[in-house]
Amino acid sequence: MRIVLPLVMAIICFLPSSILGLDALENIQNTSVTIKSGTSEGSGNIITRQIITDGDTKENVNFILTAGHVVDDLRSVREIVDIDGTSKKIVEFKDACVVKEFRQKGRRVGETKLDAKVLKFSDPKDGEDLALLMVVMYNFIDEGVNFYLNQDIPTVGTEFYHCGSLLGQMGANSMTTGIMSQIGRVYEGKIYDQSTVTAFPGSSGGGVFLVENNQAKYVGMVVRGSGETFNLLVPIRRITKWTKDNNIEWLVDPKTKPPTLKEIMAMPIEAGYDNQPSPKSVPAKEPVTTNIAECIFLDKEHASQWRNAIVKPYSNPE
Repeated sequence: MRIVLPLVMAIICFLPSSILGLDALENIQNTSVTIKSGTSEGSGNIITRQIITDGDTKENVNFILTAGHVVDDLRSVREIVDIDGTSKKIVEFKDACVVKEFRQKGRRVGETKLDAKVLKFSDPKDGEDLALLMVVMYNFIDEGVNFYLNQDIPTVGTEFYHCGSLLGQMGANSMTTGIMSQIGRVYEGKIYDQSTVTAFPGSSGGGVFLVENNQAKYVGMVVRGSGETFNLLVPIRRITKWTKDNNIEWLVDPKTKPPTLKEIMAMPIEAGYDNQPSPKSVPAKEPVTTNIAECIFLDKEHASQWRNAIVKPYSNPE
């Protein structure tokens, strides 16, 4: 053993990074961002698609997939009166701030802050708790996440990786591991998968991945939990259905042709609203203030603990 073990360790040290899966883990970190939204901070992942922006010009446009409750603070409803005297409510969203950290040789070397528009929003309580953002600046990054589109659901015990902004920006790009704990948990009428990936307030909206053939595949999004290793994920099968229902399948499937930028900007943000004064406008719900601790934790004990310890100190992150 004294001869064989050093030899094995030496072989491992000289293996290409691709064999060890390091390229996949680096991709997970490179596509993870912090989202600052009002008084809360959450996580998101970058999806990059080539979009026609003007005429025949194609640009790399970066989209961010996150949780609905992460950007809920940006949502507002205002009432307008048409010429005919009809009163209508218009749903609007302020831009989010996306923070991307840069690292070199194992240390943080800086960050970039960019504005991002909210393109799609699904209510955290009555909807899917999902949101799609678009970075206003084109060609920000070439990388993007790949989605797990297999019909087979990863089995219980499958190893997962999570990368998110644990405790907000201070924990940006934190990588944690865990396994698939259970498939198909039902909570408040919604189906989730359960995982032991370590997550804290700020992890919400961050992706969970499995690595196969040295490629990281997005299998779900952290949205709720109790403690650090009991986490509920919006599974990719729910995300895929949401994209189909909203005609944005191109978001998860790179083989689907994306629309032009003009068509993207004309999409309704919420089902039933077109954000323009019109006789067909549907009255919107009044905005609900969502506390990040309430959304992340299932039980009141943990919610209260983290609200006092985390949310208040981070109420003014700047």
